Amino acid sequence: MAKQIILVTGGARSGKSKYAEQRAAALGRRRLYVATAEAKDEEMAQRIAEHKRRRGDEWTTIEEAVELSGALLAQRGRTDCALVDCLTLWLSNLLLRRDTKYAEEKIEELLKMLPRLDFHIVLVTNEVGWGIVPDNPLGRQFRDLAGWANQRIAAAANEIVLLVAGMPMIVKKGKACL
Repeated sequence: MAKQIILVTGGARSGKSKYAEQRAAALGRRRLYVATAEAKDEEMAQRIAEHKRRRGDEWTTIEEAVELSGALLAQRGRTDCALVDCLTLWLSNLLLRRDTKYAEEKIEELLKMLPRLDFHIVLVTNEVGWGIVPDNPLGRQFRDLAGWANQRIAAAANEIVLLVAGMPMIVKKGKACL
């Protein structure tokens, strides 16, 4: 089977992570979970703990908030499938550390790196542009960056799955557009 790039998207609490975990588990026994979230408050720490409990011991977990491409490249030859959860938090981390230009450079770095992987990858992201228009410049900047990044990564993906109320809808299945 050829290496797959699967993008899983949807709104908040739509079932993206659980679905992505099931898809990744079906793609091989050596499973890698790349967590981009940072536990900066108690509520986020609880969310992270819940994700860890749900996955159990069958996953190797790497926590990487910024250097996603390097973390993935280092796993070549070691895994069958990596799950990155999630690109939206990664983009937030990039934007808050520097600026949009830096985040765009990191997205391009990720896109150039994806064909070099020797394992399947499932990428989780959020559709943040479906809600209200943010009332501040940083919020609008983030929304626009996330939309642009999702388009770029979707073009590279072999498959795109949209989760709606826990139900997966196949948006794209076939050849990547790299």
